[in-house]
Amino acid sequence: MLEKVKTNTKMLAGAHSSTSAENDEIDLVELFTALWRGKWLILAVAVLFVAVGGFYAFRIAVPKYTSTASIALQLNVETFVDIESVVSGVSKEDTSMNTELHVIRSRGLIEKLVSKLNLVDDPEFNEALRPEARFSLGRLLGFISALTSGNEDQQPSNSELTSTVTAAREAISAVLVRNTYIFDISATTTDPEKSKLIANTLADLYIADQVETKFQATEQAVTWLSEKVTELEIEIRKQENDIKVLRSNTELMGEESLQALNRQLIDVRDRLNETRADFALSETRLSKIDEFRQSDNLEALVNLLGDPTLRRIYSQLGTADSSSNKLFDDRLSLLAAREQTAVARLEQQIVALQDAVERQQRSIEAQSADFVQLQELERQIEATKILYETFLTRLKETTVQRGLQQADSRVLSEALLGQYVEPKKPLILMLSSILGVMIGSGIVLLKQFVHSGFRTAEELEQYAELPILGQIPKMEFSKRDQLIDYLNTKSTSAASEAVRNLRTSVLLSNIDTPPKVIMSTSSVPGEGKTTQAISLAHNLAGMDKKVLLIEGDIRRRTFNEYFDGSGKRGGILSAMTGNAQLEDLIIRDSRMNVDILMGEKSSVNAADIFASEKFKHFIDDVRSRYDIVIIDTPPVLVVPDARLIGQFVDAIIFTVAWDRTTKAQIAESIRQFATANLSLTGLVLSQIDPKGMRRYGYGGRYGAYAAYGEGYYDT
Repeated sequence: MLEKVKTNTKMLAGAHSSTSAENDEIDLVELFTALWRGKWLILAVAVLFVAVGGFYAFRIAVPKYTSTASIALQLNVETFVDIESVVSGVSKEDTSMNTELHVIRSRGLIEKLVSKLNLVDDPEFNEALRPEARFSLGRLLGFISALTSGNEDQQPSNSELTSTVTAAREAISAVLVRNTYIFDISATTTDPEKSKLIANTLADLYIADQVETKFQATEQAVTWLSEKVTELEIEIRKQENDIKVLRSNTELMGEESLQALNRQLIDVRDRLNETRADFALSETRLSKIDEFRQSDNLEALVNLLGDPTLRRIYSQLGTADSSSNKLFDDRLSLLAAREQTAVARLEQQIVALQDAVERQQRSIEAQSADFVQLQELERQIEATKILYETFLTRLKETTVQRGLQQADSRVLSEALLGQYVEPKKPLILMLSSILGVMIGSGIVLLKQFVHSGFRTAEELEQYAELPILGQIPKMEFSKRDQLIDYLNTKSTSAASEAVRNLRTSVLLSNIDTPPKVIMSTSSVPGEGKTTQAISLAHNLAGMDKKVLLIEGDIRRRTFNEYFDGSGKRGGILSAMTGNAQLEDLIIRDSRMNVDILMGEKSSVNAADIFASEKFKHFIDDVRSRYDIVIIDTPPVLVVPDARLIGQFVDAIIFTVAWDRTTKAQIAESIRQFATANLSLTGLVLSQIDPKGMRRYGYGGRYGAYAAYGEGYYDT
């Protein structure tokens, strides 16, 4: 028993590990296999998208035509005068070239184009002129806007013009040809002639705009220069008047006179310095004279004064003549008075010379300031005259150039009749096919990844890690009571052969002790477990086996729909309790050699019945009487009956409905059997739809016999 529990636990863990591995990893081979199986769906979706794309390209999409005009920028434009000095032309730098591209598509220039060609009346550019559906979101929004604004008489001309300019601007492109000074102006419309007209007109408008821009710039330059010349004339007259006023109000002399005054000032200063020196000497002599007189140093006085008369009188001093002293004193006083007079005279000269120097300095300073002011006025008027002459010259040149403006560009080649450019039908068809293949592949992969059922025995066996005992296709009958007839009349059909394969697999599941009591169950109702049980019993009876078919699903009791048991009273419960003999409870269907024990309604819970000792004794009894006992039990996920009955059987056949039973249901069923210490003998993939197999790309394969084709069994 412990070994059996370990086996079941391992089986359950294997199922869960398989599920985890499948969720965590993507098998590229399986991925491509799924895509190959869904190739017809992918092809159908691709064809659908190609059809839709073709319908759009050939029936819905409006053809567009492009026409291109080329404009060349002239590098050397001859001019009569150097107007570049006043108004500059187009620069050859990349920035300026790119600016011209924006000028070509500017709203101002496009608005001129719209006005000239009257594009406001063209429905292609004016949405208001296009026929509108009776019910559209645009009309609804417009109606609501009119109601909320309350101005129904509003003129839409401005908005129409704006939208028309925008639409026309979107239809026009301008590019710079690489490494050249050539612009390509292209227009794309629904009419080849219209595209040509728009491209040529815009090229002409651009060139005219260049001339007009230069003319306006020249006019502005003429106006500005005229104003400046007038202002300079007034300024010159004012400056000349200032000079006259300055000359009349001051005693201005020339530069040579100022230099002469400076020389005179220098001479006076030299004389002042000499006089001061003489004054200092005289004062010194006078002070010496007084000093010597007070000290009676007559000899020093004589030597200091150096007067011959005084020296002669001094030589006579000391004689008998007394008048010599008086003469000496008189002469000395005279000489001292002379010295005093000389000092006073020198002092007066110094004062006079100082006054003369100051007057001369003030005069020179005044003359210099006026002279500097005069020079400044003369320089200013000279500069103003030069500027006046320059502006006057520019004014004359600009006035001459005003009527001789030339554009910086010329039309290199006019636009021709528009060429078809869109819709690009081959590209649309190619993209539609690619999109269809992608969406079709996505649908196939989505169905593959979200699908939780099983379509092949290999897939089921890999997931559950249990052997596949059989693969049973759908049997072609509409009512359950037609099952036996189908098995009898279609003994060579694929379904009958599949039942034989199931029988063989069950009997060989344990070679040493072939199973005698076999249980048929499933996870949920409707998976074909009852059909498999009856079909297996029918097939085993054909081997001269004594077979007992028991209806273990006493809750639903569906055997009445397969067999006519109305003549019998009682069933499995009566057999268990001994209320009737088993032979009296057995029914026989004339169409097959199988003993059938029907289910029986009971007030006792079915789980309690199958868990009782009476049921165990009942199974032991029928085991001894029959070669094979087949029990059809309820689904394991609905009621616990199957787990209780499974305690007394030799083999458990678990039926899985093709493409319907989910992985979660199988995993839960295996887990519940494992908790009851039961292991499944094998799985049966039932209700296989051959057409569905082919639809999913499996080629109708649902068993090893499929490779021979259905014709093999029909023969």
